[in-house]
Amino acid sequence: MEDVIKLPAAPGDGTQTKKRSRPKVDPEEEEKLRQQNLKKLAVLGEEDGTVKRLESLVFGTEDQLLERLVELTGDLLLEEDRDEEEEEEEAHQELQPRQDAWVDEDDELEEEVDMTHRYRRNLMKGEAETTMSKQKLHQRMREQFQKSMGGTPSWAESTDDDDEDDDEDDLLRRTGNFVASSESLPGGILRVKKCLPANSARPSEDRLTTVQFHSSAQVILTAGLDQSLSLFQVDGKTNPKIQSIHLERFPIHKAQFSLDGEMVIATSLKNKMFYLYDMMDGRVVPVHSIRGLNEARVKEFCVCPDGGELLLTGTNGYLHLLTLKTNEVIRSLKINGDVSGVAFSHDGRKLFVNSEEGEVCVWDVRNSQCINRFSDDGCVRGTSIATSRNGRYLACGSQSGVVNIYSQEACLNSANPKPLKAVMNLLTSATSLTFNPSSEILAIASRVEDEAMRLVHLSSLTVFSNFPVAKRKVVYRTSCLDFSPHSGFFSLANNKGHAPLFRSDNQSDF
Repeated sequence: MEDVIKLPAAPGDGTQTKKRSRPKVDPEEEEKLRQQNLKKLAVLGEEDGTVKRLESLVFGTEDQLLERLVELTGDLLLEEDRDEEEEEEEAHQELQPRQDAWVDEDDELEEEVDMTHRYRRNLMKGEAETTMSKQKLHQRMREQFQKSMGGTPSWAESTDDDDEDDDEDDLLRRTGNFVASSESLPGGILRVKKCLPANSARPSEDRLTTVQFHSSAQVILTAGLDQSLSLFQVDGKTNPKIQSIHLERFPIHKAQFSLDGEMVIATSLKNKMFYLYDMMDGRVVPVHSIRGLNEARVKEFCVCPDGGELLLTGTNGYLHLLTLKTNEVIRSLKINGDVSGVAFSHDGRKLFVNSEEGEVCVWDVRNSQCINRFSDDGCVRGTSIATSRNGRYLACGSQSGVVNIYSQEACLNSANPKPLKAVMNLLTSATSLTFNPSSEILAIASRVEDEAMRLVHLSSLTVFSNFPVAKRKVVYRTSCLDFSPHSGFFSLANNKGHAPLFRSDNQSDF
């Protein structure tokens, strides 16, 4: 059979074909080629056997190799299982609480605390509790704090760890100034709660003229025209009475603690004498005469910051410095007009005196010199004056009810200082001004009208809008105002013989 191959036709030509014949094979050559292939296959077979023998020497037979592979696979699986078990055990150990590296045997001993100390007596529940372990004392203090706060505050409640982790993550994701300044007491609304009156255990039978918190003890003093002064323990719940002293034919105009808190000084309306009540000894000492004092009566006074002297307000613009050691006048100052109020600077070196004519004189106490004087802005008749403990503010009250708040620095250096703020919320004479210890609040009041009392937020120089607000009268006519040492409580003396007591939710301390 012949193969036919078609060639492409040239242009204009027809199809051409070419015949190709199969090549002829020589039988001898074909046989020779077959023999050569057989020899090559034999050689390959020998090589394959040699390879197999080498494999058997190294790896063993096929059965042995399979057994070793199975054993090796099992060992690998067992090793992986052991690694997983070790990782799980390590993770479990990390979750377990770690033991202390150091243990002090003294820490395990329960130290007993003396409960008869005056600062811890209120924590005793019986006379037998003269001593108490530290752990039990901490628990007792925690319970008392929660009671005084009306429950556990939100900041003391436990939170979930997940929430804490979310807060931490959020903190790490954000950037910015995390040390920005802020005021501890916000303005606008004052978080305050009305408590049982401070003198509810013994209300006054006449108008109260004085209310004052003790500087170091949880005690409040009240006094009034019923010729008595009383001491109460302040807890906001029952306010139990500690002591009450009756002074025969001596309606009390003003009473104050001494600077060390161990004595009470009391003056009357028309007497030249005054009383000293020694609380440590329980003695009442009348002071009938004062050497070097030419006054018909001793009525207004304040305790000097050095503690050993009183500043008495006399007539015709006189001020007398009295030492309690010898009960004699050691120095006298005089201003133009009659004195309507006095206030010491926070360091006791300066004395601000407000006159009824509306002029303020600044005295250097050491040199007894007037170093500056200025007129209270817009004042026709001055009625009161007060200074803040941080040395920043001076407040002047007037008969019109306007209270001007100044910078103390401006009052020391300027002959015509301008007030930072004129508070016009009172419509009658501003007779009482008091700064709280932290200098964040100024309390102003008038004894001429009921409910005429306001609290001023000093950072914003605005009046708290929610105090006093009540369905019925609570404040009445206020004669005196005071804050506890850490502004946790606030009280006032009114014409009904009561001392309304309020607790601030912004302060946890007394």
